[in-house]
Formats: sequence, structure tokens, C-alpha cells
Amino acid sequence: MWSVIIPTYNRLPILQKCLMAMEQQNFDLEYEILVIDDGSTDETIAWINTNDLPHVRLLEQDHQGAAAARNLGIEKALGQIVVFIDSDLVVTEGFLAAHAEGLQNQEKAFTYGTVINTANFEEPTTTKFKITDISNAFFATGNVAIARHWLVEAGMFDLKFKQYGWEDLELGVRLKNLGLKLIKCPKAVGYHWHPAFNLAQIPHLIDQEQQRGRMGVVFYKKHPTWEVKMMIQMTWIHRLLWGTLSLGGLINERSLQPLLSWLIARGKSQLALEIARIFLNWYNVQSVYAAYQQEQLEN
Repeated sequence: MWSVIIPTYNRLPILQKCLMAMEQQNFDLEYEILVIDDGSTDETIAWINTNDLPHVRLLEQDHQGAAAARNLGIEKALGQIVVFIDSDLVVTEGFLAAHAEGLQNQEKAFTYGTVINTANFEEPTTTKFKITDISNAFFATGNVAIARHWLVEAGMFDLKFKQYGWEDLELGVRLKNLGLKLIKCPKAVGYHWHPAFNLAQIPHLIDQEQQRGRMGVVFYKKHPTWEVKMMIQMTWIHRLLWGTLSLGGLINERSLQPLLSWLIARGKSQLALEIARIFLNWYNVQSVYAAYQQEQLEN
């Protein structure tokens, strides 16, 4: 028995594609799909309750974030193997079978599949793998399969991560400390949909980077190592890099708006996003240091 855990919050259009793909698995074993609705205000619950989704079990909670939603899924899962995907991921028919093949004869390991980012909502699975899709993460919940008992033994997701970022990678540190190894599973392909970059997204992206910075300090407080400092960008290297590239914040969402608009108008939204990462990373670094200084003052 396998349990696929999918937390969701106000993502019904892409969640529909996600669940339809999960229902069409060529898989010899029994599996369930646990959708944990994290307090959605759209029609997510109504749609699930009125459609024929034989593998789906719906769980509901007040809006508490992804860590709490995944923990609820782990607690209620019937399967010995747990698969985590995000609700904006559309998988291929051989997705679960590929993870199963990767885990075969492995006791102290988990599999990590391929995530291909796409802005193609109508046909996400037609997108080709790109160099920007390469991930060096040890444990990330966008596409991973693991025995449920290892999650329980590691202590599951830490609910101190109440904002965006790091809760899965922090759990990965604890799993690594238990001696688990990562098995790459390239045939377990998921297509991660997000709309093409536009200027209206910038306030949300800035807020995400600021939240990521604050949660990065929570991560570092639990695991005060140089490796974690590098991951959360709390080093002089990152401060110098992004401070220099952004000219101390002079290159920002306002000063770059004409260039970003010009690129987007010419169909180069991905390039525009990569340029926007200059000031987005600077917001992140500033947030990390501000949160760390606040932590020091409080202690």
C-alpha cells in the first residue's frame, strides 16, 4: 500500500490536473491519494466531493501551512510508503512505478524524482527538461518517496516552520543523520506548473523571499552548521554577491521595471525572472540577517 500526500491551498485549476494524472497511474500496488486542504477558500472541497476520484481521501484543516498539512497526511496515511508531491505537479502514468523500481531492495533510502518547471497550463507534460530544472536538494517534497516509518522516526515536519520555506530540507538533515541515502529516480517525472513571470507577481515573490529568510534562521537555529548557512544565504559571500549585483538595493523592482516589462512583452518572461532574482535574492539576504539579529537580541 502506498500513500500519496498532497497538501493544497487555493490551487483548484492545477490541482484538478494533478489529481487526474494521479488517478491514471499504471501501478501494480494499491495506492491512496491523501489531499490535505489547508483552509482553501476556493471550490477545492466542493469539486473533490462531487467528482469521481476513487483513490482520493480528503482531509481538511484550518490554514496552518504545508508542514502541518503534511504531518496530518503522515498521521492518517494507510500506506507503508509515502509519496510527497505538491498540488501544482502533474505526473506521468509511470510515476509511482518508477519510484517503486527505485526503492526496490532498498531499506535505508528514499527516492527523489525529476521536477520539470513549466508555464504551459494546457499541456504541461510537453515541456522539455532544462538546465534550470537541475536540483541538488537532498530531500524536497516536490517529488519524493520514502517509507513512512522513517518520517515518524525522524520526528516528521517541524511546525516551527510556519511561513514559506525550508521545512522539507530541515527534515532532510534529520533523515541524513539517521543514515538514509538519496536515490535519484529520473523516470519519476513531475511537471511543476507555475504561470509565466509577470510584474504583478513581484510583491508576492518578495514576500516569499522575506519569509524564506525568516524561516532560514529557524533552520540554522536547529542546525548551526556552515552547510546550512550556505543554504540559507547567511554568509559574507552572499551578502557581498547580492549586495554588489543589486548595488546595495539600487537595482530593485522599481529601477528594473522598464527592462522587465520590455522582456516580458517580447516573450522572454523566464529571462526577466532570472534578472529579477538579483533583487529577490537581496531581499532574502537582508531578511536572513534581520531575523538573525532579532533572534540574538531576544536571547
